Amino acid sequence: MTDSPSLRETTTLALPLRLADLSARGTVKFSLLPDPEARAALAGLMGVQKLRKLEFSGTLTPEGRYDWRLAGRLGATAVQDCVITGEPVITRIDTDVTRRFVRDMPEITSDDLEIPEDDTLEPLGPVIDPGAVMAEALALALPDYPRAEGADLGQGLQVAPEGAAPLQRNAFAALAALKRDAD
Repeated sequence: MTDSPSLRETTTLALPLRLADLSARGTVKFSLLPDPEARAALAGLMGVQKLRKLEFSGTLTPEGRYDWRLAGRLGATAVQDCVITGEPVITRIDTDVTRRFVRDMPEITSDDLEIPEDDTLEPLGPVIDPGAVMAEALALALPDYPRAEGADLGQGLQVAPEGAAPLQRNAFAALAALKRDAD
């Protein structure tokens, strides 16, 4: 018989769950709903203007004798700068997150330089923090190069001293021009 799920909640960015305090037969429900100060701190760490909303909830369930499975849903609304225009870009993220914390992690050899097939595996330690999983999942889900609607590379900012020609966007053309100027 399994224990009924207990709920752990927080308005901060961390929710460390000590495995020694958890039942090896029971599921733990968790909910992280960071307050505005916590969202602002995480936004600063991630280099985004603002995190309007951020929520991560799910379960932590034992798997076998030693391992644990974290399954959750991440929801966020992030405001980032467009890489072309600098205008704010709003991104909505809704994604499922799964991590398996295993006692016997597969050993990585020097030949294993590729990403493993199962990217949900994590080494098992004495504590599992859904807050750390939330931050990692958010960082992976955010667009690397957010673009405002309709923005294209032709709209990029051009910087040049007054009276000088704007810098060229093509790096190879710029290098060729520097070489010509040096000769």
